Amino acid sequence: MKKILIANRGEIALRVMRTAKEMGIKTVAVFSEVDRVSPHVRFADEAVFIGASPSKESYLVGEKIIAAAKATGAEGIHPGYGFLSENAHFAKAVEDAGLIFIGPTPHAIEVMGSKLAAKEAAKQFNIPMVPGSEGAINDVAKALCEKIGYPVLIKASAGGGGKGMRVVNSADEFEEQMQRAQSEARNAFGDDNVFVEKYVGSPKHIEVQVLADSHGNIVHLFERECSVQRRHQKVLEEAPSSCLTPEKRAAIGEAAVNVARSCNYRGAGTVEFLVDEQLNFYFLEMNTRLQVEHPVTEMITGIDLVREQINVARGEKLPFTQNEIHLSGHAVELRIYAEDSFNNFLPDIGKLVEYKKPESAGIRVDDGYEEGMDIPIYYDPMLAKLIAYSDTRENAISKLLRAIDEYKIVGVKNTLSFGKFVLNHPSFTSGNFDTNFVPKYFHPNELVQQNEEDFFVAALAANLFSKTANKADSATTTVATKYSKWKERAK
Repeated sequence: MKKILIANRGEIALRVMRTAKEMGIKTVAVFSEVDRVSPHVRFADEAVFIGASPSKESYLVGEKIIAAAKATGAEGIHPGYGFLSENAHFAKAVEDAGLIFIGPTPHAIEVMGSKLAAKEAAKQFNIPMVPGSEGAINDVAKALCEKIGYPVLIKASAGGGGKGMRVVNSADEFEEQMQRAQSEARNAFGDDNVFVEKYVGSPKHIEVQVLADSHGNIVHLFERECSVQRRHQKVLEEAPSSCLTPEKRAAIGEAAVNVARSCNYRGAGTVEFLVDEQLNFYFLEMNTRLQVEHPVTEMITGIDLVREQINVARGEKLPFTQNEIHLSGHAVELRIYAEDSFNNFLPDIGKLVEYKKPESAGIRVDDGYEEGMDIPIYYDPMLAKLIAYSDTRENAISKLLRAIDEYKIVGVKNTLSFGKFVLNHPSFTSGNFDTNFVPKYFHPNELVQQNEEDFFVAALAANLFSKTANKADSATTTVATKYSKWKERAK
C-alpha cells in the first residue's frame, strides 16, 4: 500500500496518519461540513468532503468513504475506532471494492460483534465465562436467574458502552428491567437480543491487547486496567494492571490469544475480561479494532500498533514472537472529555478560547483540536488523551498529575479536575478499586461544598496574617461575611 484513506476524524485520524507518513505511505482524510478546517484534514496529503455534519450523513456512510478511496487512488482503508470500525458489512464492502481493509476479516468482526456468538466461539478453548444464559427468551432467562442467584446482569448481545445493560437485584424486578434492556438495545443497535449473566459485584475491568497476522501467528501485548468508568465507559486506563501476579498475567494473556484464535483473527484487537476479588477472570467480549486506550500499551512495549496493523494488512508476518515482547515501566492515560464532571458528566460545547498542551519527557498527548476551534455537538465529546509514562506506577501517576496542572483548556468544561480527583484518591493510588469507583467515591455536591469551604478558610487566613492586628481590614470582614452566609446555605 502506497496510499491509505482514514475513515475517521479527530485525534485517531491524526494518530494513524502520523505512523503512515513515517512508513512513507500517503494519506487521505475524509471530512464532514463541521470538520472542514480540522487538523486531520490539513495534515493529510489529500482530503475529500463526504457530507453534512451529522455522522449518519457522512462518517457512517460507507459508500461515500469507499468512493473517496477509489477516487483518490487509495489502496487501503483504516477505520480507526468508532463509526464503521466494527461493521462487518463495511469491511466486506471494502474488500468487494478491491481495497484492503486495515482490520480483521468480516467473519471475525461478525462473530465477535455478537457477545453470544463470541462466547460460543471461545468455548472450544475452555475460556472462563461468567455463568449466564445461552439466549434471551424471558421465561428461560428468568428461570436461569433463579438458578444462578440474584443479582444478575442483563446485557445487549450486539452492543456496548452500557446501552441495553441492566442490573436485576430480585425476581420482582426482572420483567421490567428485561423490557427496558431490550428497548435500549433495539434503539441503540437495531437488535433487541439480550442475555443474562451472574452479576459480579466488585469487578475489575481488565483487557488484553492482541496482534495476529495471516500466517497463524498470534501474540498478546499484556493487559490494561480500565476499571475507572462513568456510565460503563472508560475514562482512565493504565498498563499494566497493578493487581495481577505474573502467573495471572500469563494466564489471562494466553486466554486472550485463544479467543483470537477461535475466530481466526487478523490484526489488532482487544479481549476484555471481568476480574473478581480473588483474581478469577471471565471473558466478556472482544473489540475488533484499535482501542482508544492503545497508547498505554505502546508505551510499555515500544510497539507501534498502527504500524503493525498496516503491515499485517499488507500480508506480512509479525516481526516478533511472544518471548520477544517485554513489559517495561508503567503508563497511565486520562481521557479528556468536553464534559461537566460536576453535573453527571453532561457534554459541553463551545469555543476553545485557550488551549495549551503540556510538553515534557514521558508525556504524550493525542488530540484533534487547536486553540480557537469550536467543539461540535455531533460527535463524541473527547478532546484529547493525556498519557504519562515512567519507570513505576507511582512516578507515572505523579507525572500525569503535573501534566494535568500544565494543561490549559478554557472555553468548555472538561474532565481534567476529575482526573486529578481520581489520581489523588487513596483507593486508586493503592490499586484497591473496581468498576464502582465513580459512583462509590465521586460525589460532586460534597466536593463543591468542600472546595468552597477550603476557599473561604484560605482567604480568611491569608487576609488575617497579611494585616497587622490593630489595623481594620475591610477585605477580611467581607470574606468573613461571605463565609457565614455560605455556612448557612450549606446547612
